[in-house]
Amino acid sequence: MKILLTYQSGLPHRNDPYISLVPTGLCYLHACLAEAGYNSLLSNFSAWPPSRIKNELLTFRPDIIGISQWTHNRHNSLELARICREVLPDCTIVMGGGHATFCYEDILSEGSPVDIVVRGEGEATLLELVARLSSKTEWQDLAGLAFRLNGTITVTVPRNNLNDLDSLPLPGRYLDKSIGVDLELQPEFIVTTRGCPSTCYFCSSPEFWGRKVRFRSPAAIVEEIRYIRQKYGLIYFSIRDDTFTADRKRVLEFCALLQKQEINILWNCQSRVTAIDEELVIEMKRAGCECIQLGIESGAPHILQQLGKNITPSQIEHACALIREIGINLSIYLISGVPGETNDDINQTIELVRHIHPDDGYVSPLAYYPGTQLFKEALVAGNTTPGIFTDTDQAALYVSSTPIPSATRLLKELTRNQQKDSERFNRQKKRLGYCYTTNIIAGEWYRQRGEYDKAENELREITTRQPDNPWGWFLLGDLYTELGKQKKGKEHYTKVLSIVHEHGPSKAALT
Repeated sequence: MKILLTYQSGLPHRNDPYISLVPTGLCYLHACLAEAGYNSLLSNFSAWPPSRIKNELLTFRPDIIGISQWTHNRHNSLELARICREVLPDCTIVMGGGHATFCYEDILSEGSPVDIVVRGEGEATLLELVARLSSKTEWQDLAGLAFRLNGTITVTVPRNNLNDLDSLPLPGRYLDKSIGVDLELQPEFIVTTRGCPSTCYFCSSPEFWGRKVRFRSPAAIVEEIRYIRQKYGLIYFSIRDDTFTADRKRVLEFCALLQKQEINILWNCQSRVTAIDEELVIEMKRAGCECIQLGIESGAPHILQQLGKNITPSQIEHACALIREIGINLSIYLISGVPGETNDDINQTIELVRHIHPDDGYVSPLAYYPGTQLFKEALVAGNTTPGIFTDTDQAALYVSSTPIPSATRLLKELTRNQQKDSERFNRQKKRLGYCYTTNIIAGEWYRQRGEYDKAENELREITTRQPDNPWGWFLLGDLYTELGKQKKGKEHYTKVLSIVHEHGPSKAALT
């Protein structure tokens, strides 16, 4: 029994190395199937033309094809399913993911190439489904499915979510059994929770995963990071949980393990302004956290309330001030195009941005997604229609149908509002003592401004105090190479590889 798990991003993002990454959920499904002994192949068809996809299908000839569908790639995923059906008419085509879970009726419309939709969390459902299909026994009674039977769509009872996330195999152990997957970038993105304690009206996470947050243990997370560091040479990680700091004690234990085992990585995470405190942020930085991303959305209280954020501008200011004071980079998310938003609301947001000094940020127009409170309320109010996701080819379906000038204003403010105070590094060192994350951030800040001697001093301190920390050697290699000192740069890249044997950027610099 051969299984192909595949993904194809929306057309506008096919060549974006980040947006076209395989969803982490598909990587978990692949790991579960591989660990169970199935011949599973993970594929990313995002940048592939139809002819190449067809050739791969004929080469591998899977019996089951699983396709990951999200709102941005909803049309492309169905087109991919049609290609699969054309090339392999007898294969079983299964679709899952955030969009498929809520829009299974659209996917299973008459004439659809899709046989089965897996709804919600998919590991247990897919394993049972593959076992039944392999043994050629009935599968229609399995929980968590939707399918077309005798001309009508049948939906089985919901599947209970897994309680023990540590029981899932590590995706990184099986990523090399793949095609089209960037093995220097894909392993960077890890998840340590499922579920979100928040109730933001524009997000479908609570409906998909549930309000109850389930956590992986600190030991399991560190094990995954150590494995990826050794096998793929990664020393930077991005934790993609909705709210990584939802369990304070767990994060403190995670940070303590990273420090005790001297993993010496850098990482970023997403959090919530009400889910951080001084001790937590300090320990996160000491463990290598260089950036925290916060969903700010707006500086206007009534807009925050309208979006279901349950936070206030004063809480935002307090959290951002704490992050800046400790010395972690601050990244924020903003939303534009909210119905009823006024110029005064936009000005309040701009003033907030000026006050909190983010290092970078993202502005997204408010969009409809299935499974969100926003979309449900819009349907009731008659502001949109149930067929909106099938009737338009747009990747994102914005609430506002007209151009949103506030987005341009907010983006402009984000790009010009970064801090210029170099003395903050001395204050941070006095408060935290030696911390390699401070040296890295300071070193890169000086390098970008052409103050190379100061940058070198910051990075040299890491190599002196922590000779087994790859970051000091690597960034010095970059610095010397930039200054035209190629020989010295290569010596430092060689040192990195003596510590992290598979570090891709150092290998590339030496070729």
